[in-house]
Amino acid sequence: MSTLVLPHELCTAARTFFEDCGTRGHEGTAMIKHSPYGAELVIPEQQPWRGHRGEVSVEVTRRGQMQLAQALGADELYVARIHSHPAEAYHSQTDDANPVLTHEGALSIVVPFFGLGLRLGLNACAVLRREGGRWRSLPVGADRDRWIQASPGENDAH
Repeated sequence: MSTLVLPHELCTAARTFFEDCGTRGHEGTAMIKHSPYGAELVIPEQQPWRGHRGEVSVEVTRRGQMQLAQALGADELYVARIHSHPAEAYHSQTDDANPVLTHEGALSIVVPFFGLGLRLGLNACAVLRREGGRWRSLPVGADRDRWIQASPGENDAH
C-alpha cells in the first residue's frame, strides 16, 4: 500500500461526526476507503452503548454493515478504520480483539477525547498498522509518515 493521504475535507467530516457523537457521550466509528478519487470517509449506521459504570462502545448495525458493503465499488478497498475514544488515543483490548480490518497493511486511527483531539491534527491520534497479523503502533515521525499523512490545511479549521 502506498501512503494514505487524508484530504482536509475527510478530516473535517470525521472530526465533525466524532464531536457530534461525543456531545452525547458516545464513541463513533467510520471507515476510510481507497477509491479512484483518493481517500473517502464512509460513516455507517451504528449503535452507541454506555455501560452502568461509564464504559462506552459502538457497534455497526446490520444496516450499517450493508451500507459499508454497498459503498465499495469495483477495485475499492477499506484501508483504514477511524474511531473515537472518550479519553486517550490507544488501541484498547476490545479494538485488538475485534479488528474490523485484518488485511496486511490496514490502518487503525484512534481519535482521542470524543473527537476533539482531531482538532490538533493527525499527530494527536494513535495510528496503528496491521503487520504479521498484529497491530503495530506508528509513533509520530518518519515511520508513520511513510504510511499515512494529512494533506495541508488539516489544522486550519480549529
